[in-house]
Amino acid sequence: MTDASKHVAFIGIGKMGLPMSVLVAKAGYAVTAFDQSVARLDEARAQGISIAASPAEAVNGKAALITSLPDDVALRGTLLGASGLIVAMAPGAILIETSTVSVEASTEVAAAAQARGIAYLRSPVSGNASIVHTGALTCFVSGPKDAFESAKPLFAAFTRAQTYLGPAEEARYAKLSVNLMIAVSAAMMAESLALARKGGIAWQDILKVLDDSAVASPMVKYKTAPLRTRDFESTFSCKQMAKDLDLILGAGHAVGVPLQLAAQVRETYGSLVAQGEGEIDFIATVKHLERLSGLGEPKL
Repeated sequence: MTDASKHVAFIGIGKMGLPMSVLVAKAGYAVTAFDQSVARLDEARAQGISIAASPAEAVNGKAALITSLPDDVALRGTLLGASGLIVAMAPGAILIETSTVSVEASTEVAAAAQARGIAYLRSPVSGNASIVHTGALTCFVSGPKDAFESAKPLFAAFTRAQTYLGPAEEARYAKLSVNLMIAVSAAMMAESLALARKGGIAWQDILKVLDDSAVASPMVKYKTAPLRTRDFESTFSCKQMAKDLDLILGAGHAVGVPLQLAAQVRETYGSLVAQGEGEIDFIATVKHLERLSGLGEPKL
């Protein structure tokens, strides 16, 4: 990439965005960031990230803008409209949008970007806040192929692998499809563990059984580790999973795919949020099934 393309704006420096921006800076890019949260700005300054006075100042003259935003409302508010950042970006710049958002909102961004001559890469990342600082995130990318090719060194700064999927919203569908399987897997694990406990199997023993069985996927092993010590500290919260399931169900309705398992699991996460457990890890499905089954805390 040329020297001019080494200047990058980063909007949204929360749990995911801040460590991603730090990795981009460590890779030799000049990063200018902005976030609505003063606390996050202070944290970014402490890690050596340059802070802009406003979002428009952050993107002014930059070759690329990376965004990490919480939801559709933030996406539209940040990028669209007369005061949105697409208007402030230089024509020919690249927009790398890493959030988990709806296909509908992403399509609106695509239209606005095209009208301004901005190359829009839908680039949702896969992984969570506990691994992002290691550079182990992966991402799905769709949008203009030439822009993806030119931005590969930038992607390599904060993800270990990128899968290019097509020219339009393919990456959004990929992210929602993966998260659907994660959510349903968490519900499935909860039922399996409750059944095993009711059958008299000790907690550590059933976790070992799952780890050594045909169902021992990376997802299962990723969650048996914290479950051994009953650690429900959030890597991705129940509230976030409920939000993603709403996006998944919306996408399914829009294209005519019946997502019966997703709909059922959405109600499980709704129950967890209603019981005050919205901020704990999404594997809290385990606690939910234990309650429904009359099971208390297992012996560790």
